Amino acid sequence: MADASDTVRVALGDYPITVPVKKNATAGTVGRFHFEDIVPITKAFKPMIRRGAYDISEMAIVTYLQARAYNKPIWLLPVTLLARFQHKTIVCNADFSKLRPKDLEGRTVGVRSYSQTTVMWARGILSAEYGVDLNKIDWLTFEDGHLAEYAAPANARRAPEGRNVAEMLQAGEIDAGIMGNDLPKDDPRLITVIEDPKGDARRGYAQNGVIPINHMVVASQDLIERRPDAVRQFFDMLVASKAAGHGSTEDGIDINPIGIDALRHSLETVIEHCLEQKLIDRRLSVDELFHDKTRELGR
Repeated sequence: MADASDTVRVALGDYPITVPVKKNATAGTVGRFHFEDIVPITKAFKPMIRRGAYDISEMAIVTYLQARAYNKPIWLLPVTLLARFQHKTIVCNADFSKLRPKDLEGRTVGVRSYSQTTVMWARGILSAEYGVDLNKIDWLTFEDGHLAEYAAPANARRAPEGRNVAEMLQAGEIDAGIMGNDLPKDDPRLITVIEDPKGDARRGYAQNGVIPINHMVVASQDLIERRPDAVRQFFDMLVASKAAGHGSTEDGIDINPIGIDALRHSLETVIEHCLEQKLIDRRLSVDELFHDKTRELGR
């Protein structure tokens, strides 16, 4: 909720598209934006989902889909803050075994959380591009997801308290791991399970045209209905930032798509992966991810 002075509280990480917005927002504008200092920004997701801690917040797309499935009073804005191709995140320890995707069946794979968005994309890649049966993998998890109501499926179990994916993989206690920013950079034993992750990502995109969305933006239902002008202004500032050349690309591909039309195909793919992986219990439509007042943004 906005406070008594009607300041709009925002939780937003630092990316090329967001830094100019955070730097240039002023209290004299229609929507007065106060940016919370949250590092890493993932710490904002749970309080936003569970108690509406902010008016506007960055949000992992899987967390948002689960929130929508449970009718949480937050709604998506059609703008991507962070996306990356995830083929490189699936790793094994070459000292113990050099695995390829199908070799993961019957093995133990460590993941920070079963519902982590990076993990969702990696599993989706394994299933859709390499024919891996995800149900034949023992998923070892280290954290709960952001949504209190969600329970991981039966083939996901909890690791011993105090451990993490990297140390168990380095010790050979698990066969593989899915890691993004938490991948140790100084251990040459950790190699990608996909032999040519960059090439396969490029070929996969050429075939399916899917942008692997990680983080988008949500706004509280209260703010949307009470101050739609502030929501639109915030969205317009992100659009202007990208138009000024502050968007991001990977291998020449725009990874900050904006607007429902630009996002629809990728969001449909996210929904299908989440359904297959038992992250949501029904097939959501893209249009129902948006409030009536946010659905029109970016058209």
